[in-house]
Amino acid sequence: MNITLDEIQNFIAVVDTGSITSAAQQLDQTVSAASRTLGRLEQKLKTTLLRRTTRRLELTEEGEAFLEKAREIVAAVESAEEQMATRQARPAGRLRVDAASPFMLHVVVPLIAGYRERYPDVELELHNSEGYIDLLERRTDVALRIGRLKDSTLHARLIGTSRVRCLASPAYLARHGTPRKVADLGGHSLLGFTEPESLNDWPLPGPARQPLHIRPTIGASSGETLRQLALEGNGIVCLSDFMTRSDRETGALVEVLAKQNVEYRQPIHAVYYRNTAISARIASFVSYLAEAIGEDGFER
Repeated sequence: MNITLDEIQNFIAVVDTGSITSAAQQLDQTVSAASRTLGRLEQKLKTTLLRRTTRRLELTEEGEAFLEKAREIVAAVESAEEQMATRQARPAGRLRVDAASPFMLHVVVPLIAGYRERYPDVELELHNSEGYIDLLERRTDVALRIGRLKDSTLHARLIGTSRVRCLASPAYLARHGTPRKVADLGGHSLLGFTEPESLNDWPLPGPARQPLHIRPTIGASSGETLRQLALEGNGIVCLSDFMTRSDRETGALVEVLAKQNVEYRQPIHAVYYRNTAISARIASFVSYLAEAIGEDGFER
């Protein structure tokens, strides 16, 4: 079959940009060359990956399946390139990193001493942003993002995942009782996010087999604020393992409705623009985080 990496990257570019013309511009090719490359890939696979309509391109079922594998292939190749760049170069200079406060405090900060010991010539700047930012506008080299990505113009590397659980303090449960089934949550104080609303989808079975969407009794914009509210016994919260590991280990927070949990895991990505001048610094930092997080994530 002999599918090439160029053909795979061409296909991904067409999907991400929404048209062959836009993909050609992104890849610095002619439209006819991008179209031929896509056609050659479909011919090799002996299937149609995209349906061409007068207004847009739509993935076929086979195209969706191939896209998932294609992204994995490209990510693996780019990860290998980054690792080699780290080995061949001594990273040095300023690296600006952005992350939401909970991830910065609970994951990044505890790893800084080890990273600095390995890469003493990298000068770190750490910034906190609760929402997505424009990397160019904020002069940020790499951002750490939790959840599904929306911006396809950025290079992204999956560095780990983190399971989501429903938790409460023993003091709260002693006063209000422990919910035994999902319906019991109606009689409890629920701690949730003011925005985005998607963060109030809990990993519990809701109507029509969808995740349970809750209306917070107490709302907050920061996951760290919700964690503190839960620790103080204000209600039941749903948070990612990366920020509650120590609380669960000490028993300050305990899991509720564990048997009903559908085990949703939040992806954690490092996102950045391609820039060969800082690639060694980015690769060293991202690889260090991925190594430290490991396959088990934050479940222990």
